[in-house]
Amino acid sequence: MDNNFLCPKCSGALNISKKIIFSVKNKAGKPGIIFLSPEVGNYTAEHNPSFDFELGDQLDFSCPMCGAELTAGENNALAEVILEDSENKKSKILFSKIAGEKCTYKVTEENYEAYGENSHKYINYINLSLNK
Repeated sequence: MDNNFLCPKCSGALNISKKIIFSVKNKAGKPGIIFLSPEVGNYTAEHNPSFDFELGDQLDFSCPMCGAELTAGENNALAEVILEDSENKKSKILFSKIAGEKCTYKVTEENYEAYGENSHKYINYINLSLNK
């Protein structure tokens, strides 16, 4: 079994055909669909050209099945999904909702792994969430 990326609210699988699928809204509130790479630390994204946003814009991510907002807890700049690996072990994946910002964390109960050149931006939030 490959890794599955799950909605933290409905547990629906968000990935298909080597893509993670999200409903998103740009800063003007216009809805769209975005595909992200399932490889943690790979920042490849695909979207329809008519869904416009600029680097630095914050996008709102939600589950395409249940519509739940995927904001990570108290940090409005990060989105959260669950990664279920081939051994059914689960971890949180937190990633930046800021277009062009390369920042991802894989968080377990014991520790975290940081990915991307901008991962230093939210380290304090990650450390605080581990200590709760």
